Amino acid sequence: MEALFVNQSLSRLKILLSPNLTTTSSFTPQSIRLRPAQKPSLTTVSVIQNQEKQFQESTKTIPQDNKVNVNEDESYGEVSKIIGSRALEGGTGMEYLIEWKDGHTPSWVPSDYIAKDVVAEYETPWWTAAKKADENALKQLIEADDGRDVDAVDPDGRTALLFVSGLGSEPCVKLLAEAGADLDHRDNSGGLTALHMAAGYARPGVAKLLLELGADPDAEDDRRRTPLDLAREILKVTPKGNPMQFGRRIGLEGVIGALEGAVFEYAEVQEIMEKRGKGDNVEYLVRWKDGEVNEWVKARYVAEDLVRDYEAGLEYAVAEGVVGKRVGDDGKNEYLVKWTDIDEATWEPEENVDPDLINEFEQGQNGKVNVEAEPSKDGQ
Repeated sequence: MEALFVNQSLSRLKILLSPNLTTTSSFTPQSIRLRPAQKPSLTTVSVIQNQEKQFQESTKTIPQDNKVNVNEDESYGEVSKIIGSRALEGGTGMEYLIEWKDGHTPSWVPSDYIAKDVVAEYETPWWTAAKKADENALKQLIEADDGRDVDAVDPDGRTALLFVSGLGSEPCVKLLAEAGADLDHRDNSGGLTALHMAAGYARPGVAKLLLELGADPDAEDDRRRTPLDLAREILKVTPKGNPMQFGRRIGLEGVIGALEGAVFEYAEVQEIMEKRGKGDNVEYLVRWKDGEVNEWVKARYVAEDLVRDYEAGLEYAVAEGVVGKRVGDDGKNEYLVKWTDIDEATWEPEENVDPDLINEFEQGQNGKVNVEAEPSKDGQ
């Protein structure tokens, strides 16, 4: 069973401060660095088959351009059987390698010119296995080495990988990927990829696997939505209080977490410098603590607390450490903070100081007390 609790802060792209990290004078949680992550390479390269090579090996004596021109030659006779398949460029249809009963050289023929029952006999087992996410059946068909294209498309331009991804079958996804399936194929009914299918059907396990295999998290559908955009869009309209939708929300949040981890790397913002745009197009110019070049970042990718403080006109300063402690007039603790960009240390209320810096200071003070309390070597 999937975990019942999901870290809600992922939707706001925040991380907690770790020890020795600097903070701001008003102490705002740090935002996530929007740096494109490196795409992982396939770890199963040795078993992935190149589809072009597969076709060449299965048709060594057959020229690839040996197609039947139905307008010029209608005398080929009856079809014996289909001995190979391949998707047309752009996934707009299929053509098949035909073995003729009269002994003609096998030829590639568009599906529209082949009897439907002949095509069905060849394709039905494949699509049945794909739409049921039947790993064993798919494996047998792939291992049959009958020249079949694992990127075969249905009338909507969808491949077997898109179906098994939507169904949430990790074993089938891995099997098809190892057989050379195109991880980033886009269908013709919306431009959806396998990652879009995993996102839309709330399949976090499949989304994570596809990312590990090298699927592109930035691929856009016909509406310019990435898989992450799609998952967020669906989550937004999925009712929170409906028990029937509880599992779906958890699945979507899991997908979002996996995709965010692939698209973004974590880094800390030193300050928000400028703002531009209106409505959904608002962006902020951010300065990174690691010294990287300032970048314009979409508002939805910046931590809400940082945006709120910027809009309120709060100024930022970077803390180097805590160097003192006292009790204020209100009876609450105050800490003397040393800043990296301000010469003079200032006393700040506890709520404005990074807890990790406070802990580091307190531990240092305890260490000093223990040393002073230790007896001398002569026992006095």
